[in-house]
Amino acid sequence: MNKVCVRLFSLTLFVLLISGAVIYFTVDINTLANLYVFKPWSVGLAVLAISVGLILDGTRLMHMVKISGEHITLKQSVQVVFGNYFLAMLGPGAAAGAIAQVMFLKKAGIPSGKAAVLAVVRTIVSILFLACCLPFIFLHDEGVLPGVSNDLMVVVGTLVLLVMAALVYGIRYNAADYAAVRISRRIASHRMRKNFLTIYSDSKAGIQMLAQSPASMLRVFFESGLSLIFIYMVVPCLMLGLGADVDWLTVMGRMVFLNILLYFSPTPGGSGIAEGGFVLLFSDSVPAGTVGVLAVAWRFIAEYLPFFVGLYYSVTVLGKDILNKPITQDSPQ
Repeated sequence: MNKVCVRLFSLTLFVLLISGAVIYFTVDINTLANLYVFKPWSVGLAVLAISVGLILDGTRLMHMVKISGEHITLKQSVQVVFGNYFLAMLGPGAAAGAIAQVMFLKKAGIPSGKAAVLAVVRTIVSILFLACCLPFIFLHDEGVLPGVSNDLMVVVGTLVLLVMAALVYGIRYNAADYAAVRISRRIASHRMRKNFLTIYSDSKAGIQMLAQSPASMLRVFFESGLSLIFIYMVVPCLMLGLGADVDWLTVMGRMVFLNILLYFSPTPGGSGIAEGGFVLLFSDSVPAGTVGVLAVAWRFIAEYLPFFVGLYYSVTVLGKDILNKPITQDSPQ
């Protein structure tokens, strides 16, 4: 329990320092005047949006489990989603989140092998949906990366999508096996080499599993997109409360771009990178002096509220011992 208290205290301190710094460096003389007109109903709207998004995240996991030949309830599926938020904030980002998903799925009666595959596929489908959005985002919005031409960004977005499609195809039809083995041989650390091959094997099993049910796979893909859209709607909902003139396509597009970056963030839950990226992308979209406050409010609703719900489920479903286990990639085994 002491280790967890230290982790929670360290995380809380880290979040408070980042939040304080973000607000401090973005506050100006207009901040209080603009916050004074803030409409509280927008917070309720944002909480509703994140709630719908998380429930949809749970239903898509249910459908993925069904494709694998297993079954879980919506309640169990939502617990997996919240557990992912909890451990992802305490451990090394996506790796810890995947461990949480495996733990909850095993508790729900899913075999370890399938649970690991499902955790990987859940992430792959989300990233694939976001990658499909990239070319359209760059076509619509020239301000995502200032100083970089829109044409170049469209080409980059299209290439990212094509590379992902090629990887999926190569993994699906065993064409990438040779490359995976060659890459693994170049990894000096035995532990890292083992983890790389495990992730590749799980990804391959997951892609082949989805390919066996094309109609179900398409449903999961669009359900993933709908879930992410509702989760990202937290930001425009909060903007409405500030009286901002919200360009929904631009705001949602920039949220997609930011969250693609956060998938590869080295910090727990993307802390620090998320707030900084938000300020850079949205400083011109909201009333003067409010972008830092908005960034902190977004993170609290979209990340920290699910984190505390995930803490509750982790203790009640997995038991208090989960708090004493080291959060490493070997934990689910």
